[in-house]
This record gives sequence, C-alpha cells and structure tokens, in this order.
Amino acid sequence: MEKPTIAQTSPYFVDVVEGKTYWWCACGKSKKQPFCDGNHSGSDFSPVEFKADASKTVYFCGCKHSKKGALCDGSHNRLP
Repeated sequence: MEKPTIAQTSPYFVDVVEGKTYWWCACGKSKKQPFCDGNHSGSDFSPVEFKADASKTVYFCGCKHSKKGALCDGSHNRLP
C-alpha cells in the first residue's frame, strides 16, 4: 500500500459553503491543496468527498494521515 505525500504538517483552514461539495486530496500530490487536482492518477489513492453541512471554517488534514478522512485529527503532531 502506498503512503501519502505529506503536503504540510498542519491543517488547512478553509471557509466552506453550506451544501457545497469539496474533494479533498488524499494522496498529497495535488498542486491545489487541500483539494484534488487529479495528480493521484495511476496511484492507489482517490479523492475524498466532503459535503459542507453549514457555512463555517473547516480544518482539512494537511499531513494526509488523519483517521477522520478529510478532517484534521491532530495526526500531524505524531509524525516522525
């Protein structure tokens, strides 16, 4: 199983809009972090759908190791 590329070791703070769908980059190779730009093609990774349930600030995972999928769970604090 491939390991994701660490895009950054902190979350991305993004203001999302209620009802809008966002596609979070799971591979870490996107040039449009934290969102997918298709650079996962040919890998084991696929983007993760996130649908905003309210307009608010969301903390998208930047290290790509979160156990909460697209959302930061603090895993970046435990990286070597």
